[in-house]
Amino acid sequence: MTTESEIKLFLDLEPRSDAILEDVIAGLSVCPKSLPSKYFYDARGSKLFDEICTLDEYYPTRTELSILETHIEDIVSSLGDSVILVEYGSGSSIKTRLLLEAIPETAAYVPIDISREHLIDASVQLKNLFPDLTVLPVCADYSQVISLDLDDAADGRISVFFPGSTIGNFSREHAVQFMSRVHQLVGVGGGMLIGVDLVKDERLLHAAYNDSKGVTAAFNKNMLSHINDRLGSSFLPSAFDHRAFYDPVMQRIEMQLVSRVDQRVRVNGNSIQFCKGEAVRTEYSHKYCLDQFERMSTEAGFVTEKVWLDENEHFAVQYLRAI
Repeated sequence: MTTESEIKLFLDLEPRSDAILEDVIAGLSVCPKSLPSKYFYDARGSKLFDEICTLDEYYPTRTELSILETHIEDIVSSLGDSVILVEYGSGSSIKTRLLLEAIPETAAYVPIDISREHLIDASVQLKNLFPDLTVLPVCADYSQVISLDLDDAADGRISVFFPGSTIGNFSREHAVQFMSRVHQLVGVGGGMLIGVDLVKDERLLHAAYNDSKGVTAAFNKNMLSHINDRLGSSFLPSAFDHRAFYDPVMQRIEMQLVSRVDQRVRVNGNSIQFCKGEAVRTEYSHKYCLDQFERMSTEAGFVTEKVWLDENEHFAVQYLRAI
């Protein structure tokens, strides 16, 4: 049995406290205020997100899993043998296990996640499930430029797995920039298997981000606890309400924390004023039409080779090839 002490990070680029402070102050110093969604993911935030993925209202996870299970042979055929599988925002790597089971000759698996504790725990579980698999964990903020030198670590064609429609957390401009960096990593002929959430009934979207158990609300507010832990700030999560709504013009969910009272919060020597009812944006989740996303992929240097949909066409898994 592999233990946590046996897991060594291939690359450790965990964000430093000064970088987090810079992000937080920059976001809270403008109007409207915002906080980067990457700071959802400390150990507790990652576990809360895992719980969100099991909720009845949260359709993306079960829908994407169903697509992967239904089309696994075709997906694996697209990825090819002896692949080095790089996953951005790997989390618990639940969906990845389907691919690893179906690709017996996976050259290596490179999970990239911002939460060190969650990354190591998931790597331990994978090593115990796949003892012969080379696992190369990377603790990093994947929204930034990451230099991965995999030439000496494993032989194989690099493919990126980016499930969950996490691409929707970027603005469309930044999504193209991110995919362009993926293009540089995989090189011409390399691939990207990506989950894309599609435009759909607003009621379904609203329910997915406002679940009846309040798990998404706890996940949203936990960002403040994470910032408190890292920066010694004085956020009181109970002094904020969770809000999530769909913007049909921008085709995206916007998630916010709304101040319940007039309050002042200390952040590492900085004093930030919040008015009652003032909203702090914590996440965008863009939804796409297939032709919109294909144009973005083309701009980033990819050709869309395969698109797999669920029967309701709520979600798409796509295989993109770098050209």
